[in-house]
Amino acid sequence: MSTNKEILKHLKRDEILYKAIADLNIEIRPELNIDIYHSLLGSIVSQQLSTKVVKIIWNRFTDLFVQGYPDPESLLSKDHDILRGIGLSNSKVNYVKNVAEFKLSNDMTFDYLQTKSDEEIIDYLSQIKGVGKWTVQMILMFPMDRPNVFPVDDLGIQNAMKALYKIQLEKKELKTRMTDIARVWDPYRTAASKYLWKILGT
Repeated sequence: MSTNKEILKHLKRDEILYKAIADLNIEIRPELNIDIYHSLLGSIVSQQLSTKVVKIIWNRFTDLFVQGYPDPESLLSKDHDILRGIGLSNSKVNYVKNVAEFKLSNDMTFDYLQTKSDEEIIDYLSQIKGVGKWTVQMILMFPMDRPNVFPVDDLGIQNAMKALYKIQLEKKELKTRMTDIARVWDPYRTAASKYLWKILGT
């Protein structure tokens, strides 16, 4: 397991990034959350919402279930209007139920997923309608603590890199430039990304 000091030493190869992050601290090794199903539900519920609103809706959501745990069978049995009533959009109601259906017929255990590469996990979980690459990357970076994930589609990462590297490109050209820059961060692109979010104060 790499230390913050070791990661910073590697990232020093990128002088622009290092100058911006040298005095910052990030959590290198969070406590792993091995319940990937639960984490995926949380990611869907929290999409495009402020932290304050997420907490309120998530608490309403978990309050619907015995001991606060939305097991697949119970979640699938909940009426659509009940889930809409706690603040979930129509799409999010469908998406969390899609996750529950997938869980019932596919292995989502941490031990199983840990045998797969990052790209294999993205392909596997992206089979679920409503779960895209970015969502799976957040699972890889946080509950699974994979070290070399670069979420090029993340708006915060894009804004941070455009400002830091003075990039004036958009869309495909922007992502190509970002990917090129991030190559020097390998194998610590997750940490570099977390530093970029820290720069933004997110």
